[in-house]
Amino acid sequence: MATSRGVRNPAFRQLRGQRSPGEFAAAIRRAAREIGEQVACDARYIGRVEAGEIRCPNYAYERVFLYMFPGSTLKDLGFADRETVRGRGPGAAGPPAQPHTSQNNEESDVLRRAFMAGGSAAMAAVSLGLGPASVPSQRHVGEAEVSAVEAAVRQIRLLDDRHGAAGLYQRAAQPLEAAYALLDAGTARRAAADRLHASAGELAISVGWLAHDSGRFDDARSHYAEALATSRVSGDPALEAHAFCNTAFLARDAGRPREAVRAAQAGERAARHLASPRLLSLLTLREAGGWAGLGDRAACSTTLVRAKSLFAQGASEADPEWMSFFVEAELEMLEAQCWSALSDWPRAAQHAQRAAELQDPHFARNLALYRAQLADDLVRAGAPDRAAAAGHQVLDLLDQVQSSRIQAMLAGTARRLLPERRAAGVPDFLERHASTPRLV
Repeated sequence: MATSRGVRNPAFRQLRGQRSPGEFAAAIRRAAREIGEQVACDARYIGRVEAGEIRCPNYAYERVFLYMFPGSTLKDLGFADRETVRGRGPGAAGPPAQPHTSQNNEESDVLRRAFMAGGSAAMAAVSLGLGPASVPSQRHVGEAEVSAVEAAVRQIRLLDDRHGAAGLYQRAAQPLEAAYALLDAGTARRAAADRLHASAGELAISVGWLAHDSGRFDDARSHYAEALATSRVSGDPALEAHAFCNTAFLARDAGRPREAVRAAQAGERAARHLASPRLLSLLTLREAGGWAGLGDRAACSTTLVRAKSLFAQGASEADPEWMSFFVEAELEMLEAQCWSALSDWPRAAQHAQRAAELQDPHFARNLALYRAQLADDLVRAGAPDRAAAAGHQVLDLLDQVQSSRIQAMLAGTARRLLPERRAAGVPDFLERHASTPRLV
């Protein structure tokens, strides 16, 4: 079949056939819903795949594509092998990354993209990895710059999903400065400016999350506030809801449960007209976490019922792209954290166990997080042997995961296990934990 000039993934273009990019994107979203996945596929995504900008899809898209085209491999669909692409932008020079060095290559790529953040639009473009030749000579910030900011958001989320935040935060802050430098330049046309505001706000939230997960709560609060301000300036309720969602999460972790409730409720108001029950479900779970922190069991229980009812309504085309992590496993984890805050350890352990069982093993960070929660709930529930076994499973993942949050949770579990040295498996876990290098 003939393909359009400039198509760099002719195999994928051939799969589309006579359908328009929008029609093909709709078919992909339908297929995703059939297997319980959430993808924010649109005509622009199809165009980027066909143009060769997306050399390998993320795991959610991979599962959808292989479901749609049974018997095919990613190579059959025109994609490159994941290990040769992960963390390297389109057209990156150099030999393919080897699996055992992929994390270093990913982090080096972030450094390359963010080697300098200047105050001008031109330097900002270079900071985002566009390269000097790609900086436009015309007066207006255009597609290349906006796409670079959007790509930075996706790359940071991918690296965090795979490996956690430690070691990434300082590097990721520089593309954020570059994104806001582009906004400050004030040269984008209206359509590009709207996308630039949205992607810069999302980038601020992503960088804020890296700070949050690394225990830098003041930095995280500042980044989330920056995203919230951006949402208000641009009149973007989806960005506003996301900023409030993360602000509520941070407030809960920082020991400010009443603020968590207020922020979550503000996010619910912003999301009310976005036609995304799953987004409302997540925000309602953030509210439940605040009620749990306040020790209000009745309010927490009522809010959890509402959150699960919203979740049961299923995925929607209006679900934001950033919510791809919010699957049943995450729902179980957030409920476990509520019961844990209410000191109902057996019930918390039950939900944490369910979260770990449901979690896709590709996402090592979340799997480690869920198992760390399970280990802590089990030791508090009086099951030190099972807690030690879960702790070993977390340690098994720490060569892949760099998260100060997870290490702090595991250290707390180890302290609580010290009086239980006679329980089966506990001495081995404590010895192994003590010999595990800590993040600095």
